[in-house]
Amino acid sequence: MGCLKDVPTLRGDNYTEWRKKVDLTFVCAEVDWVVDTPQPPKSTEPVRDVKDDNSAWEKKKREYAPLEMSYTLENTKWLTTNKKCMAFIKNTIEHAIVGLVAECASVGWYLEKIKSQFTGSSKIYATQLLKQLVTEKYTGGGHDIREHLLRMSNMASKLKPMDADLEIKPAMLVHLVMSSLPKEFDTFVVNYNMQSKRWDIEKTIAMCVQEEHRIKFSYGGSLNYVRDSKKKNFPQVNQSSPSKPHGIPFDADYAKKRKMH
Repeated sequence: MGCLKDVPTLRGDNYTEWRKKVDLTFVCAEVDWVVDTPQPPKSTEPVRDVKDDNSAWEKKKREYAPLEMSYTLENTKWLTTNKKCMAFIKNTIEHAIVGLVAECASVGWYLEKIKSQFTGSSKIYATQLLKQLVTEKYTGGGHDIREHLLRMSNMASKLKPMDADLEIKPAMLVHLVMSSLPKEFDTFVVNYNMQSKRWDIEKTIAMCVQEEHRIKFSYGGSLNYVRDSKKKNFPQVNQSSPSKPHGIPFDADYAKKRKMH
């Protein structure tokens, strides 16, 4: 039951992680069977036929008794387990989301309703995650390069559970990391590209940290990474005479004559 505290709150962009934790919790609590098991059907009660005498009718009731007992036990177990699981799930979902999911009698159907609600959201989140991963840039600031690379690795790891086709291979992740580095790492990136041997993400992190230390040392121990920015040059305008044509002298006598005419 220690798994209960590890289940994240379902907010819309973490459905895959939430479902994995819910399934693990159900397995640990030995209640996972209720997800795929429908509510036990009640056996048809015997009906006394007009031809049945007392002996025949009593026999029918005796034969039905164990079926009724079995149904009562199984149904009570199913109802209790289903109720607990349903309450658990609803308490791991944000209140605003609970209202979007239609009520269901069984926890299995309820989980299917949740899945259908968030399949589209998962696709949107995957698209946003891919876009962020491809455009991610390291600019220093309050973060070191190790934190930056671990964040990129974490983003890549979130894509595979959403869709196996979206899995970022280690070699591709390393190339994305290299493209996220600032221009101070240009020589470092060129040297890597010239090597025949490929690095995994752990090796890449270690080498990038080492390179950043080297660059900072060469700059005296501190470094502000330069961001790419293009400055536009605009022609200067003489603010003192806005109506005066640039490069043409102002003739006061000529202007006075034109005013008189």
